[in-house]
Amino acid sequence: MKKMILKSKNLTWVLSALIIFGFAACRKDNSLGFTPGTGAPTITSVHTLSKTDTSKVPRVITTISASGVVTLDSVGYPVNPAGFDSVTTSGNLQQYYVIYGTNLGSATTISFNGMSAYFNRAYNSDNSLIVNIPINVPTSGTAATNKLVVTTLYGSVTYNFTVLPPAPTILGYSTNDFNAGSTITLTGQGFGSVTAVKLKTTGDAATIVSQNDSVMVLKMPTSAATESQLSFSYTSNAKTIIATSTVIFNDMDNAYIVFTDNFGAGWYSNAWGPTAISTTVAKTGTSSFAATYDKGDYSADGFGNSGAGLPTANYTYLSFWLKGGIETYTLYLTADTRGGFSNNDTSTPITVPAGVWTYFKIPLAGLNLQGSKAFGFWIAGPADQNETFYFDDVILIK
Repeated sequence: MKKMILKSKNLTWVLSALIIFGFAACRKDNSLGFTPGTGAPTITSVHTLSKTDTSKVPRVITTISASGVVTLDSVGYPVNPAGFDSVTTSGNLQQYYVIYGTNLGSATTISFNGMSAYFNRAYNSDNSLIVNIPINVPTSGTAATNKLVVTTLYGSVTYNFTVLPPAPTILGYSTNDFNAGSTITLTGQGFGSVTAVKLKTTGDAATIVSQNDSVMVLKMPTSAATESQLSFSYTSNAKTIIATSTVIFNDMDNAYIVFTDNFGAGWYSNAWGPTAISTTVAKTGTSSFAATYDKGDYSADGFGNSGAGLPTANYTYLSFWLKGGIETYTLYLTADTRGGFSNNDTSTPITVPAGVWTYFKIPLAGLNLQGSKAFGFWIAGPADQNETFYFDDVILIK
């Protein structure tokens, strides 16, 4: 009898445990809204989730009457993005796709070319998953395996899927000034699939020294261009596509030189404070023009010319790189043709952030610099300490 009672108690505990775990499992399934399959997962297809409708543009308010009546233009509102379902075997970075198959409900990871992707389990079903392709998925080289892998609690499945390379996009660059044979380093995305780079203006080809998805080093060509965007040829889905950079690059071989690694013909230092050619700080090449503004109420530094002065009538822009000092300052353009070098003219200010190189490209129209034999920048101060600024690639561009 005692043994029977013990067996009865043990059976009661087992049944109780099964009931508790069963309820827990039911609660888990109910939270998903379905019961995940326990078989090996399969993928039958991948579909796009949406697309951008570029056939229309936002409507614009043209007039508002005194009584508040709004008149809109006749262009319709866009659907952006629009629902769009199409089977695909390739996809773009940072876009959403739907994976269809079986036994997908217990998915734990989804990866593209070995990189884990984000997906929200609340949108899962046992037959579909919605996923966003991460921006860091490799799209070129040996790392681009063209494999989509879904792993569940009950196995994994691999599917052939190509992540398309993005258009080459420049997010940073070592410099935008070049001479024939000089090198420029570009940072950004989509460089791994690039097969050729040319100057858009002239078609002159740059040499690709090295490249991966995020960094490209170029050796720049001999060219008749004064300035040009870059034209990238890249391969995507077995097609060659041309993309153009938004960054404009300056060919210093065809510019008027005030200072690059040294002074241009007839130019020299014209400054109130100490100046020197620095061989330890440079944006392009090996040197820069270091101009120190002494602590006080007012100081002006710049460039002088022993010849005919600036030929601005033949050019469009004054261009230069400038590395700031310890603090952020506002400098003001000054010139002998603008009422005298080192005057109090504040009509053309530039903001110079502390400690970093900043590129300036100032339209010459209205600056009154034609024939200037003394120009530069003055500062109201510096008030706290002496400040040294570094000028590089001071040029005129057509």
